[in-house]
Amino acid sequence: MKNVSDYFGCMVFDDRVMKATLSAEVYQRLRKTIDEGAAFDLSVANAVAEAMKNWAVSKGATHYTHWFQPLTGITAEKHDSFISPSPDGGVLMEFSGKELIQGEPDASSFPSGGLRATFEARGYTAWDPTSYAFIKDRTLCIPTAFCAYGGEALDKKTPLLRSMEALNRQALRILHLFGNDEVKCVRTSVGPEQEYFLVDKEMYEKRKDLVLTGRTLFGAKSPKGQELDDHYFGVIKPRVADYMEELNKELWKLGILAKTEHNEVAPAQHELAPIYATTNIAADHNQLTMELMQKIAAKHGLVCLLHEKPFEGVNGSGKHNNWSIATDEGVNLLSPGETPYENAQFLLFLCAVIKAVDNYQDLLRLSVATAGNDHRLGANEAPPAVVSIFLGDELTAILEAIEKNEPYKGTEATVMKLGVDVLPKFPRDNTDRNRTSPFAFTGNKFEFRMLGSANSISCVNIMLNSAVAESLKIYADRLESAEDFEVSLQAMIRKTIKDHKHILFNGNGYDEAWIEEATIKRGLLNYPTTADCMPHLLDEKNVKMLTGHKVFTESELKSRCEIMLENYCKSVTIEANTMADMSRKQILPAVEKYTLAISKTAEMKKRISSSISIGLESKLLEKLSLLAEQMDEKVSELEQIMLNLRECEEIKEESCVIRDRVLPKMDELRGLADKAETVTAEEYWPFPTYADLLFSVN
Repeated sequence: MKNVSDYFGCMVFDDRVMKATLSAEVYQRLRKTIDEGAAFDLSVANAVAEAMKNWAVSKGATHYTHWFQPLTGITAEKHDSFISPSPDGGVLMEFSGKELIQGEPDASSFPSGGLRATFEARGYTAWDPTSYAFIKDRTLCIPTAFCAYGGEALDKKTPLLRSMEALNRQALRILHLFGNDEVKCVRTSVGPEQEYFLVDKEMYEKRKDLVLTGRTLFGAKSPKGQELDDHYFGVIKPRVADYMEELNKELWKLGILAKTEHNEVAPAQHELAPIYATTNIAADHNQLTMELMQKIAAKHGLVCLLHEKPFEGVNGSGKHNNWSIATDEGVNLLSPGETPYENAQFLLFLCAVIKAVDNYQDLLRLSVATAGNDHRLGANEAPPAVVSIFLGDELTAILEAIEKNEPYKGTEATVMKLGVDVLPKFPRDNTDRNRTSPFAFTGNKFEFRMLGSANSISCVNIMLNSAVAESLKIYADRLESAEDFEVSLQAMIRKTIKDHKHILFNGNGYDEAWIEEATIKRGLLNYPTTADCMPHLLDEKNVKMLTGHKVFTESELKSRCEIMLENYCKSVTIEANTMADMSRKQILPAVEKYTLAISKTAEMKKRISSSISIGLESKLLEKLSLLAEQMDEKVSELEQIMLNLRECEEIKEESCVIRDRVLPKMDELRGLADKAETVTAEEYWPFPTYADLLFSVN
């Protein structure tokens, strides 16, 4: 077997390939575009396209596609072959710079939130040279942005790139004030930890709810769940290990730095974590990772579930967004150094993040809002829907000292002594990890834990980059005009701490008392559902900030609000209709069939002897009949609410009806069905149970 280093990135048109296939002049001009955003002419594009085509064909590719990320949450691609007719009746393999730079997919059938009418079909894709092209399924995939005929962004990549540029502009202003004139650009980097479930494909296909919605809409609790914590970091089962091995290999071929793999807390749950990459590349890689996870699972007779909450009563799946800022010289701007109290540049960037998260709590919350993630947030497995920041004891103490204008009495690093001579002694980290915090500082980066497993990481990073850019802009505006830089700097850091310390919380985010303290005493926002938070995208302060940094236009923001609320409504509508269908066609017939069998057993006992007790059968018959009647009633009520839902004229109104009426009724129906499962004989139940699904993969 080849070493990983022999095939890593073999399917990527990366820097190694560009150096080998492009002339020195073309390579340098392309690198200037990638590194500094410089424009290049068609001659460079033609040279790159020719080299890219020759390389792809040598790898067996026959087609190319502009690979983009529309507002569906997944990727899209339209394949064109390289062939062109030749005069002798054969074909030539051709690919031009124009075809590389621009494509024209149909834009009418993608979500646009009113930016495009159905009859207006024209849309454009534009090459993103900062993200390497790659080969997938014998097709050259070119990462691209996607926009409408009028230039409006119809994707997630375009505003992400805009937000990165906004932060770069403002961060450079700050660094220049500190005398760092050699820095050419500042980039954010992300390492998204990806959680997922693996279930047996045959069992999955017997569950209509999993097939149609990605989660189980019914299911009584398994006798064994995650109570013993025996799955977490446990020995990986052979079938799962084979899957992980193939997944790693395919990811490595695509230059994706898959690093860590392990069992997660819930049965059948696992995690994959990559090494950090520049944010737009990390977003591309994460979309590819999710696609490959599902594709490779099928080859192993498995199904990869990426829904945020596929099973009730066990942990859902998140995607921890580890976010940092660094210069092109490799300096991490969130690294405290040996003496963070004296590191003014670090403290200013730290304060910029604190200010940003506090001022734009709503944007961070809505950036992770989906119908699926609403089930997960605040469920004692993920952070609550209230945004707060964990800094750890030392940084918190430093900020308190600065606020009070007192010297910081630091402590020496604690040495961990394990009480066994043969084991090494090692210094303890300055901060513990707080898995209940939505936004936690972890040494030289922030970990945003509210993101759902199926979410694109683009949305949250757009909001985070933009909000931090706004903080840095405010700082730069003040410091550039300050008479005394040092005095103004210290005053500004102190004011930020005083104004925004209410969002700092190092305690247990799962504690119910925290939610009360956060919302009532501290005035933090609490938006439990998508219907609650999404309309705030259009709040005046948010529109002003996002349009001011040219991350979105106002029309793009309105369209996204419409699309996200529509996705929420459609997702829950599909779930409600699936519940009604499964109840009518599977669960109620199964309960009736078992009721009939019990009734026949009781009659047979009576025939044998009138003295034989039928108390058990009588109790079961009464319980089953009552449950069946109640389920039938709840299904009818749910069906009527879904009919009435059509009368809603606006998507905001519809989302509120779904939140207030549909979801509670779905919970009532599920409660009855799950009770019925616990008293129905196993051979009568129409689909695999939680125990079957969670413990069948060995």
